[in-house]
Amino acid sequence: MNAPDADLTQVSAAPTRAGARSVPRGLALDVAHLFADEAAAEPAAGGAPLDEKLRQAYFWMVNHAIISPHYDVEFSDPARPVTTFHLGDSRAAVDLPTDQSYSSFVLLPLLTFAVRGRCLLVGGPGRGKTASAILMGVIAGYPVREVRRAMQHGHPQLTVQDMFGTPLPRDLVNAESLADIDVAWRSWLGMRVKIVDEYNRIPTRTQSALLTVLADGYVEVFDQVYETGASAWYLTANDDAGGGTFQVVDALRDRIDVVVKALAFNSRFLGDLVARAERGLRPEENVPPGVVFDADEHDRLHREVLAVPFPAPVRRRLEHFASQLELLERAAWQLEYRTKDTARLAGVDPHLLALADDGRDRVEDVGAQTLNGLSVRALQSLVLYAKAMAYFRGNAEVTLADLRAVLPFVLHDKLQPDLAAPAFDDPEREPLRTDRVSWIRDLFDTACRQHDAADLDRDDPVGDVLAELAQGLDGVDEATVRTRLARIEGLLAGWEQATKLHGDVYDDALALKYAHQRYSAYLSWLRWSGA
Repeated sequence: MNAPDADLTQVSAAPTRAGARSVPRGLALDVAHLFADEAAAEPAAGGAPLDEKLRQAYFWMVNHAIISPHYDVEFSDPARPVTTFHLGDSRAAVDLPTDQSYSSFVLLPLLTFAVRGRCLLVGGPGRGKTASAILMGVIAGYPVREVRRAMQHGHPQLTVQDMFGTPLPRDLVNAESLADIDVAWRSWLGMRVKIVDEYNRIPTRTQSALLTVLADGYVEVFDQVYETGASAWYLTANDDAGGGTFQVVDALRDRIDVVVKALAFNSRFLGDLVARAERGLRPEENVPPGVVFDADEHDRLHREVLAVPFPAPVRRRLEHFASQLELLERAAWQLEYRTKDTARLAGVDPHLLALADDGRDRVEDVGAQTLNGLSVRALQSLVLYAKAMAYFRGNAEVTLADLRAVLPFVLHDKLQPDLAAPAFDDPEREPLRTDRVSWIRDLFDTACRQHDAADLDRDDPVGDVLAELAQGLDGVDEATVRTRLARIEGLLAGWEQATKLHGDVYDDALALKYAHQRYSAYLSWLRWSGA
């Protein structure tokens, strides 16, 4: 390996983000904190706080390692107007953000490192997907050679034993049971960063074993189990649709937290490639020591991200958006089963059932543009990455802008568009058929506008009912319970006048039914106990 290049390994000493809140965020104490040396619990003298260190890693990658001048994750200062220009016959918008903005191809892998999630990098050959994944292994503190050797390359003959470990030959001959067979596990399973290159070339049976490792953190060969522990995963694929030599099983695709695209190289930056070639430089061999995270820092980074608060107003926006997606009124008779998932399980195209629901404004209805709703796993990933984005930006808590920024990348493969929906018929919206990031962002913006129009931030009677219930039933007398039951029934009676059942009303009706059940059961107990 060549000696590190001084220019390439330089990290700016200036703060990367003015006003960032680089302070502890109320971490819960554990035994390690209680008995650890006080000095050891703090950053080393002269060392940057971990959020600042993460930003330094980002700016080193985007300026020196991964040449990606695409600031597609935009943020704007509310106090400063955004300047926009329109180019070409299509009037393509060139927005000039007024706050620090980022390249998703560099930022999302870094956030995946922070939350120890699972990131899929997609794009054509030679666009830096594998290089980006290797850099994440080096930032985790592993030597370049070890990262390269540990990287798993998908190919059509890859077996479960090739990928995870093989039984010892002497045991295969002498063992009287599977329990007597020792397995020589592959060393990459214990690393904090795991890379699988071209995962869509792996045979289906091996994909199923990979699914178990991703989902549950263990692998089983010959009745022997290896616990892999928490780690950040990076998978690559040349085919955006997930196809390849083998079709990727749906369950494996569903375990991926974020999908990020490697965008085209900007020819104006060819000079950087020329200089790098002339000097024989490889970024992964020149990672600055100041942006490398050891195992303890990686653990602390994860804990600090989890500790970022997710405030109720932002949560309500996410709840309102998610509620629009699942309802399919004609999928069943019983209220609880009127969902797109019911139709899918029955083998019926949700689009056909939605067509029968006449009278609904299928252009304005956000749910009419999708063939499915959001799973619990998708919502958990959204919350986790929104926290990571807020942490990276130095915010004290998650903001709506943080959530909006990560939402298209988390839902990229989890939300399926109904391309036959009328909302795509508008010629101006035609590009949204192929640009899934912009489509999902447009869905969320539309849902937020509807949330504002309904004034749900100030007028949320169902939220009031649930908040009252969340305070507990201890000491609540019968008269109060009856009042609350009447209030729930009054809300439902008021909605009977509406001709259309929208997604948010559907979720609210189910929530009220739940609250009514809790109060009814409590009322029965009060009568039985004589309290």
